[in-house]
Amino acid sequence: MSNPNLITCIVQRGDADNVVDAAIAAGAEGATIYFGRGTGIRQQLGLAGRFIRPEKEIVLIVTRIEETDAVFNAVVKAARLEEKGRGFAFLHKLDRAVGFL
Repeated sequence: MSNPNLITCIVQRGDADNVVDAAIAAGAEGATIYFGRGTGIRQQLGLAGRFIRPEKEIVLIVTRIEETDAVFNAVVKAARLEEKGRGFAFLHKLDRAVGFL
């Protein structure tokens, strides 16, 4: 496949399934989920930062160009990324991918 896109979404642990369901409903073929641990803002907030869970879920979604905007928007909405502290999503332009339907 030429010129696919990769959407990466980092969300609070437990939110990834909703993100994947929304992405598939918007046209994505599937997704990969793995676990991570965040650092940074939690430490800067001191005592208040203890309420931010460091455990994260990272969702990777490869999309065709024509479905990227719809999938990205669905991910943002499902993860409620407009709300501060809910997560982070970004888009990578890929030159090529193999093994993707």
